[in-house]
Amino acid sequence: MSTNTGESRPALTPALTGTELLRWYWTLAELSALAREMGIPAGGGKAAVTARLAAALDGLSAPAAPAAPAPRPAGRQLTAPVTGATVIPPGQRCSQVLRAYFVREIGPGFHFDAFMRDYVAEHAGHTLAEAVAHWHATRARAAEPQEVGAQFEFNRFLRAWHAGHPDGARAEALAAWQDHRARPRD
Repeated sequence: MSTNTGESRPALTPALTGTELLRWYWTLAELSALAREMGIPAGGGKAAVTARLAAALDGLSAPAAPAAPAPRPAGRQLTAPVTGATVIPPGQRCSQVLRAYFVREIGPGFHFDAFMRDYVAEHAGHTLAEAVAHWHATRARAAEPQEVGAQFEFNRFLRAWHAGHPDGARAEALAAWQDHRARPRD
């Protein structure tokens, strides 16, 4: 797709530089295909694959591929009824049983945010009453702006663009995205 500055996205080949790779938007499928072609590990998220490719294209040693995530213990999952004295078992998921308990104890504003997902995943052996206390203790931090991962840059850009162009067409949004990506990075 052409940008308004007359530039076109180059073909995704091993002849690119790392800087040129980082300048343009590529899908994970495109990046993974190039990584496989170059013999670079294609596993992990888009940001990791991009970093490995950019390093390899610039002749640098690529960051190591992420280790496979440790399998979750296949322990039993909690079933209703649960109380504040119920202990979180290893491998417990953020289930509907937990959601129902937390809504009952905290109120309809409860939701599984990053703080609660991490708590359930990392605090086997603790009680649900302790999880409720954790919810209340983390509300101030949860209200602070959170950094959004680089892999969501396109989504973030589109939200901002559409706020200023509510009647904008898809083609206009994509052209604006290409212009945004073509600008030099600080």
